[in-house]
Amino acid sequence: MADSGVDVAVTDGGLVIAASGRWTIRHAGALDVALRAVDPGRARAARFDLSGVEALDSAGAWLIERTRGLLADRGLTVGLEGLPAAFVPLFGRVERLGRPSPLPPPPRRRLDDVLVRIGETTFIVGRRVRDLLGFFGAVLVAIARVMAQPRRIRFVSLVSHIEQVGLNAMPIVGLLSFLIGVVLAFQGIDQLSKFGAEVFTVNLVGISVLREMGVVLTAVIIAGRSGSAFTAQIGTMQVNEEVDALRTLGLDPVEVLVLPRILALVIALPLLTFFANFMAILGASLLLLGLIDLSIPSFLSQLNQAVTLTIFWIGIGKAPVFAFLIALVGCFEGLQVQGSAESVGRLTTLSVVEAIFLVIVFDAVFSIVFSYLGI
Repeated sequence: MADSGVDVAVTDGGLVIAASGRWTIRHAGALDVALRAVDPGRARAARFDLSGVEALDSAGAWLIERTRGLLADRGLTVGLEGLPAAFVPLFGRVERLGRPSPLPPPPRRRLDDVLVRIGETTFIVGRRVRDLLGFFGAVLVAIARVMAQPRRIRFVSLVSHIEQVGLNAMPIVGLLSFLIGVVLAFQGIDQLSKFGAEVFTVNLVGISVLREMGVVLTAVIIAGRSGSAFTAQIGTMQVNEEVDALRTLGLDPVEVLVLPRILALVIALPLLTFFANFMAILGASLLLLGLIDLSIPSFLSQLNQAVTLTIFWIGIGKAPVFAFLIALVGCFEGLQVQGSAESVGRLTTLSVVEAIFLVIVFDAVFSIVFSYLGI
């Protein structure tokens, strides 16, 4: 069987390109080089003679079609003859597809486009804030209804969620808090040793962990772990139309799905914060005992002098507020899911971002208020 080949000749009728042999992907490299070297000269017409083609696949047909297009762009009338009947369907399909259209020019950003995007984003954020406030009101109504009739509380669901968001989260919260305590202690020693005040690292770690770092770090971990789980769970129920089924049965989804999760997180997060504080101080104490000449009684005495009950309760008191925000956002975004797995993933990511943002904002508000009150 003959190998692939391209013979170019110029006759009175114009340019003749005779194809022969196997025009398959195996020979596409050599055929591409040969076709690119075709020079029509002053010819005004060209024709492909395919009578000698013994095998043809989509790669070979595309090379022929591409060459026809290039010659046509140079003003030649390009014909096709001698194509074996067995290859007509394949070549016709490649011919219908044609050459890919050129890429559109990149959009030119103008000032009014930027202003339009800012305006659209502002309206989107405004609508989401409005919807979130409306959902907050619905949750408050459900809480009031449950407080008036405590038997409506679903204790089995509540205990199950406490286990999921509290007990099951202890390993990751404890490990990260321990490491944060080690890092804070190491950095404190590194800086305070320049002034011979390494012992005040205990003050640094104790106040920063108990007042700010412990509760904020725990809230961020829970936002990424449990807040996203709330969105994914309720969002999946939305996709499967289980939430609509609850409404059909006359049940309130807020009362059945949202309240147990909110109450569970409000109960679990203060306990997790206390555990995180303990693990962070434990990590800092082990590092301090190893790096500087500080005994356990001296560490405890210095910690007792630095930390007051007010500092401790400020940190613990923030936890229920952060827990309510995380659960509220997670459940809200779950109920916003609309009919696709893509929507579940997108809103799960959005719920984590929104929850962490609200935690940081409210922590800043707490700091300003406490500073104004002098506590």
